[in-house]
Amino acid sequence: MFALIDGNSFYCSCERAFDPTLRGKPLVVLSNNDGCAIARTQEAKDLGLKMGEPWHLASKRPELKPVIWMSSNYALYGDMSRRMYELLCAEAPRVEPYSIDEMFLDYAGLPGDLLALSARIRERVRTVAKIPTCVGIGPTKTIAKLANKVAKGVRGGDGLCDFAFKEEREEAYKTIPLGEVWGMGHASVAKLARRGIESVADVIALPADEVRELRPVTGVRTQAVLQGTVSDPFSVSPLTRKSLAVTRSFGKPVLTWPEMEQAIAAYATRAAEKLRRHGLVATAMQVFLRTNEFNSDPKYANQPTFEIEPTADSFALIGGAVRAGRRLWRGGFRYAKAGVVLLDLKPVAELPNTLFPSRDPEKSARIMAALDAVNARYGRQSLKPAVTGLGQSWSMRRQRLSPRYTTDIDEMLEVRA
Repeated sequence: MFALIDGNSFYCSCERAFDPTLRGKPLVVLSNNDGCAIARTQEAKDLGLKMGEPWHLASKRPELKPVIWMSSNYALYGDMSRRMYELLCAEAPRVEPYSIDEMFLDYAGLPGDLLALSARIRERVRTVAKIPTCVGIGPTKTIAKLANKVAKGVRGGDGLCDFAFKEEREEAYKTIPLGEVWGMGHASVAKLARRGIESVADVIALPADEVRELRPVTGVRTQAVLQGTVSDPFSVSPLTRKSLAVTRSFGKPVLTWPEMEQAIAAYATRAAEKLRRHGLVATAMQVFLRTNEFNSDPKYANQPTFEIEPTADSFALIGGAVRAGRRLWRGGFRYAKAGVVLLDLKPVAELPNTLFPSRDPEKSARIMAALDAVNARYGRQSLKPAVTGLGQSWSMRRQRLSPRYTTDIDEMLEVRA
């Protein structure tokens, strides 16, 4: 038996957790450079604000005037997700993060009323992490995810949906569109709709041979998972990722190489931090620069990929990225975006010893450990390579960025008597 717990309007809930004045008001969190709506509270949805709407257009609509908007604060959201995960690990024997705001719980073998357990977990997350959630329960992860969608769809409900019992879920399947099923793409849904198959119940009722004909690769398994006769795999540790990217659109066009050098160095530094956090090294790299293809500027884009000595050393990755960027640089363009992509990632433990490394591996490890320790204690970028710059005028436009309440000691809330 599985449960899926999902933070409601997670980014907005993180903002509300530290600013009670936002509660009960229409709130939206915007994407990079304060571009599009990527999270909305129910109050904002009720006013007609759609996911992905460009804010510079939506904000001009009279009915959306009451909406409060915030710039995306990924440092805060990531740390709140970590806190939520740690709370869940104390309540369930196994937890599998699915996304920043969704996590599967393994209920196998747990005694007692699982619905009551889910209600207690939900209340604990709300009380301790200040994040409202919904929980769905089912014999497979796919069914639990469907149950979660049903729980979220009931306004004013208790935030719970139990699909543990076959009779209850099959009754609900009659009204659940096929597009709600985890892994069902638009093309598959459209293909099945042309045959009159529009609900989950319609798929369940199909003979296996017909399912195999309509979806040759995954159809029969999907049907079995929805029936609860075949379970989804559960993993407490995610598979080793094969690539890692740090890319950003600039807050203003970059016109000079020194600005671009800072940006590339900053992206390489951030990518190196992520590598070390996951215990990985990169053996290849891609660097890209590009102009804005949607305005009247001359178009330019380039992105070479090349092998590098296996490393997670910030300075080694900065060196490789900056050298590649310098070769790509062409004067006279208004650059809108750049990025560093690390490829062919491998766990540190699986690497053979390099006979003639360009950097002393023990010294590199000590320096990186010290760098990470300082930033963990005092906040990201408390200590950073000088080449990444101080002002960073090219950085993302975030006009209404909330403090990093939990990750930067200078931005923590102060309680005064």
